[in-house]
Amino acid sequence: MTSILSNSQIDKIRKAGRIVSACHVSLRDFIRPGLRTSDIDKFVGDFIVSHGAVPAQIGYMGYPYATCTSLNDEICHAFPDETVIRDGDVLKVDFVVNLDGWLADSAWCYAVGGISKEAALLMKTTRECLYLGIRQAIAGNRIGDIGNAIQNHAESKGMSVVREYTGHGINTIMHDGLVVPHYGRPGKGTRIREGMVFTIEPMINAGAPGCTIDNDGWTARTADGSLSAQYEHTIAILPNGPEIITEQD
Repeated sequence: MTSILSNSQIDKIRKAGRIVSACHVSLRDFIRPGLRTSDIDKFVGDFIVSHGAVPAQIGYMGYPYATCTSLNDEICHAFPDETVIRDGDVLKVDFVVNLDGWLADSAWCYAVGGISKEAALLMKTTRECLYLGIRQAIAGNRIGDIGNAIQNHAESKGMSVVREYTGHGINTIMHDGLVVPHYGRPGKGTRIREGMVFTIEPMINAGAPGCTIDNDGWTARTADGSLSAQYEHTIAILPNGPEIITEQD
């Protein structure tokens, strides 16, 4: 069970979330063909530090970078390196900000230059899945309501939901025990309560849902080589509905 937070505790996460959001907004103009994924990692790390915060992923379970920078068939958790991003790539940038001990988390999908119609539809569908899931995140519903909304929409478009990676509760620790699958049955799972803070982060594949893990032990990619997209927000459950803590301007 995830922690139930007070308004003052949620406000601390909001402050971390503002840094996350501002960094993603800045990435819109920074990301372009010809950059290395390590350039993106440095940009994000420097941005976080310049705002008085800490890149929380560095050192988490041994992970050595400020970001995960996953391209095309890479689903998530790819290491930033000397790989050059090219026109037509689909890039996912995922990072967590620690501000005064409180965490906020968001991944976003970026089109690099001109992308294919297939990639554009995948990105559009995945983003729709995120917001459909958030719409179900109200006190009294269950976690399965979130996953069911996401799964139904993805599969209606001929796409599939990655099963191995889920959303999670977040507060002063990155994963606090609550698991938020992006598939499931309505009315099943943990009941959603006011004061919960957690992420919803659907990973949607253009092909089959299966994945493999690279030799680095982290990078997940589609088993069939199809494209994958991801969007993620940290949300707080309030009396009047979900608040998107990492919403972008």
